[in-house]
Amino acid sequence: MQAIDNSTANAPGTTLAMMKAVVHREYGEPDVLTVGEVRKPTPGAGEVLIRVVAAGVSIGDHHIITGKPYLVRLSPFGGFPRPKNQVPGAALSGRIEAVGPGVSTFHVGDEIFGQALHGAFAEYIVMPAALIAYKPKNLSFEEAAAVPWGTTALQGLRDSGGIKAGDRVLVYGASGAVGTWAVQLAKSLGAHVTAVCSTHNVDLVRSLGADEVIDYKKKDFVEGGARFDILLDMVGNRGFSDYKAVLKGGGRYVPCSGGGGDWLGPLLRIIGGLLSFLIGGKQFKMFIQNVNADDLVVMRELIEANRVKPVVERTWPMSEAAAALRHVGTGHSRGLNVLRLS
Repeated sequence: MQAIDNSTANAPGTTLAMMKAVVHREYGEPDVLTVGEVRKPTPGAGEVLIRVVAAGVSIGDHHIITGKPYLVRLSPFGGFPRPKNQVPGAALSGRIEAVGPGVSTFHVGDEIFGQALHGAFAEYIVMPAALIAYKPKNLSFEEAAAVPWGTTALQGLRDSGGIKAGDRVLVYGASGAVGTWAVQLAKSLGAHVTAVCSTHNVDLVRSLGADEVIDYKKKDFVEGGARFDILLDMVGNRGFSDYKAVLKGGGRYVPCSGGGGDWLGPLLRIIGGLLSFLIGGKQFKMFIQNVNADDLVVMRELIEANRVKPVVERTWPMSEAAAALRHVGTGHSRGLNVLRLS
């Protein structure tokens, strides 16, 4: 999706279908964002055009807007020296507006949700039909836009952590966009869950089903020794010796956070973790989210069975996208924040 080329837009006989979007033309604090008009996309083979109703706002979006860590600018999410994707946003919900050739699984009017590489902060988006799923029937569009981030927690626990019933799981950073899902998913998979959060969020996290809640302002989770099978880390601010100290023999540490500095971000931390876990009989489990429709279906089934639910802190209008991202960028949001786009 690209910004308008005015010379083309104003050419005689040229008519372009336009839409409103949050536009990202340069890196910086969220105030660099503007709301303007860009070309409305058209679905190709295997794609669908979605009228976006709501989109999730995450710390990942904040990293892309600011271009920090700078390594982001060399990734498919960034661009150098300027953003190559002028409309940010990933997690979304909406209705099918049109289908491209070869699409038979979805039809105009279907209510869906999914996760795009970029472009969700707009009135319309084109996505591969293979990367979306039907919206949970018992959720609003705003709630459904928070669900794709649950697949991050699901894959971290199931695929990297190898969770099984009876495991003792520590969720470090339990009140954020991924942590609130992690607590619920670990419980739904039969684990005993200990959650770490601030005083302000203790009641919220306990209401999500955590067996034990540690207020990090009052107690250090390292106290108590080796007792966890899995540690899912959404914060990334502790030394690896602390993480190893609370894991049982064979325990799995799953990093699900950024961390690191402004240049390489988590890269050096990942290298350090791999080296640190070479000894001691405990495991450092690399994790990169795999965006796919199958896990969206898993999430939908759990939600419709009332086993897990999204936590939406606040819904913002498109005009306040910058404010929403500033809030998320503080690192202290509860659950997910959502933009209402139509």
